[in-house]
Amino acid sequence: MAQRLQANKRAAAERGELRTPLPVGYVHDDAGDVVIDPDAGVQAAIRDVFAAFTASGSAYGVVAAFAGRRFPLRAYGGAWAGQLRWGRLAHARVLGILKNPGYAGAYVFGRYASRRTVDPSGTVHTAITERPRADWPVLIKDHHEGYITWADYLANEARLAANHTAAGARPPREGTALCQGIIGCGSCGKPMMTNYHTDQRPAYECSSRRDRLTTPSCRPVAAACVDAAVTSALLNALTPGQVALALSAADEVTGRHQRTSRAAELAVERARYEADRADRAFCQVEPENRLVARSLEARWEARLAALTEAEQALQAAQDTLPPLPSRNDLEKLAADLPGLWNAPTTSARDRKRLLRTLIADVTMLPEPDRSKVRIGIRWHTGATDELTADRPVHPGTARRSPAAAIDLVRHLGPTTSNDKLVTRLNAAGHRTGHGRPFDIDAVQWIRHAYKIPVPEPYRPGEISVAEAARRLGCSSGVIYHWIHTGQLTARRDSASKTPTQLALVQQMPGPPFCGICGRDLPRRWRAFDSGQR
Repeated sequence: MAQRLQANKRAAAERGELRTPLPVGYVHDDAGDVVIDPDAGVQAAIRDVFAAFTASGSAYGVVAAFAGRRFPLRAYGGAWAGQLRWGRLAHARVLGILKNPGYAGAYVFGRYASRRTVDPSGTVHTAITERPRADWPVLIKDHHEGYITWADYLANEARLAANHTAAGARPPREGTALCQGIIGCGSCGKPMMTNYHTDQRPAYECSSRRDRLTTPSCRPVAAACVDAAVTSALLNALTPGQVALALSAADEVTGRHQRTSRAAELAVERARYEADRADRAFCQVEPENRLVARSLEARWEARLAALTEAEQALQAAQDTLPPLPSRNDLEKLAADLPGLWNAPTTSARDRKRLLRTLIADVTMLPEPDRSKVRIGIRWHTGATDELTADRPVHPGTARRSPAAAIDLVRHLGPTTSNDKLVTRLNAAGHRTGHGRPFDIDAVQWIRHAYKIPVPEPYRPGEISVAEAARRLGCSSGVIYHWIHTGQLTARRDSASKTPTQLALVQQMPGPPFCGICGRDLPRRWRAFDSGQR
């Protein structure tokens, strides 16, 4: 009895007549047919879900679009049976709507299967799993009016699969890093992460850093450096000649798709002819001739089963072939791709999607020169390219003085004063890192940064004022007093900017003495002031 009931249930499902709970947005009419819910609010909510998914490309984007907005839910069973309730649209509900083929007008039976397992303790566990579409027992397309087409349903299914990060997918996300998700390290083989630093400038870093498994050649790189090189390669690849080749290849792929489905279409046509022929033979037999009628009926059912299998094979062949854009769409896209790429209305996510239509992945190859970066590009066609770009220079490094100017100061600095170095540098046409002519400050900074000594400040027989004060056992103010009163003649250093840097070069006639303590001064003192008073 149970088997007979299951057989009748299966037969009703194959005819599309087995009534099952309908998803929100559909109801049964008085005749038992599946129709769209007459509530305009419910229809608008369902259509807005698919529109939001088309715009955002993710289920979480749909949830964000419905923030603060209620979504319908029709209850089945219990006290709320048949009533329409409104609540928050959750992520699981969005996935359930996008994955439900009923919204594409298809009738499906056997989409889910129940599996039971027994653990070592003897406990029975029941799990509900979703079968692959090829294993669905019943799939009747155009069974009722749909909110979307079957092609839209397949496109949404493919997009959800591309968003499934747990299965290894790397969908395009927010942010300006174009190679996010498709760039890998050529040294250790691990994917490269995209990190946004405090200044919001992205960088690609090897994910091995988290496990401390980086190799000596695993190095981070600024995303702008890699993205610029990859974008240039992408736009250069789409030259008029390359576009013509791509269009011809698209025509060839379209013809291949047509040849693939044509064989299945001919098989369906042959099976339909055999089924119609068996139908005519069965209808022409006399009802009294039951022996012949039963045989013809069995042959007719076999032909109908063969026709169903051929139609399913045709549909499977069409589903496995990805949808191809039309030639007009390809020509419009290729007509002004640089303008489309650089348009302010083109978002970073759109650029990533466009990039991934042609480029499969990007690899950072090891480079012994730390100032360079090697980039490997693998195209979807299977071709590969290798690029070399300069790593970006730190702003502080970029404003350093030219190497030629530093070498000149390093060579002449120990024997040449600062003012003479300024003259030599400007005469040679050198400029500072900021693009300005050299002055005393710039030369002194180079001396400080590169530890370049200054020329010896004292001539033979000269000492500083501080040294003279130390030897006489007085303060440097006494020495300056003697200089100002004319008892000592001082030499001013012409290379110095400080007017107090003096050298004692001559002594007044007669033995000088201190007007404060009355002590005599030694003859022929020559001193140089260091500028500290």
